[in-house]
Amino acid sequence: MGDELSTAIAVIAATLRAGTPLVFAAIGELVAERAGVLNLGIEGMMLIGAVVGFMVAASTGLTPLGFVAAALAGMGAAAIYGALALNLMTNQVATGLALAIFGAGLAAFLGQSWVGIPLPGMALPFPETLRSIPVAGPILFGHDWLVYLSLLTVAGVAFFLHRTRAGLILRAVGENQESAHALGYPVLRIRWLATLFGGAMAGIGGGYLSLIYTPQWAENMTAGRGWIALALVVFATWRPWRVLLGAYVFGGVTILGLQIQAAGIAINSNLVAMTPYLATIIVLVLISRDATRIRLHTPASLARPFHPEA
Repeated sequence: MGDELSTAIAVIAATLRAGTPLVFAAIGELVAERAGVLNLGIEGMMLIGAVVGFMVAASTGLTPLGFVAAALAGMGAAAIYGALALNLMTNQVATGLALAIFGAGLAAFLGQSWVGIPLPGMALPFPETLRSIPVAGPILFGHDWLVYLSLLTVAGVAFFLHRTRAGLILRAVGENQESAHALGYPVLRIRWLATLFGGAMAGIGGGYLSLIYTPQWAENMTAGRGWIALALVVFATWRPWRVLLGAYVFGGVTILGLQIQAAGIAINSNLVAMTPYLATIIVLVLISRDATRIRLHTPASLARPFHPEA
């Protein structure tokens, strides 16, 4: 029984860490979509953030500085999207797909000489006395800084969207851009800020993979997590706390697949690798059956270009 309990605790703790990059990427996209911006380039922004963050951290020896660089790199990639989709009013879906492809290629090019270089991990925030508490210690106090920051980010976004005037204005822009503009709200500026925030969160999510989760750089190391983050926003029906739950569900699916292999059960490794994506497809199919609920919660102006009056 002791071994089973230890295994369960390890799985829960690993699930929280596996879900953290999804939390960052999805919560950033949620804010952008709430403002009416559909950015499908999350995968590319995560990869750019991962490689730039790793390069800075490996060069300076400062992992926190790597996260700052990852956020800025993600914002830079999002700025490219914003210039095209918001100012030049290109198709948001096509522009986002192009950003995903561009980001993957740019990250692979920049990271050629950084493959396989190890990176020292960050110190844990809580002391050993708290981490060694039976059961609760590893689950509550045994994580790195970014796990707790992701929780604070979700709480902050939830408070911002539903309890502040600025959040209500952002949601109004996503629901009815013409009415928001008529009331004097700067629609483009709000969408730009939401887009940059989404880019920063995607960059941090990618940086978490290369700086902490697997502290090294590898080409395409996001392995489709950007697309899962997009699905999470729909799964959560654009609600922050549901994003957190969904990220941990998908993180748990990943860890359980690895745990099954570790237990000696004969299962093809390719099947284990595809499990999170299969779960994503199943969830989206189940959600799509309730079309009325999706329409009810989808921002009405999502992916619609804004044409300001002359």
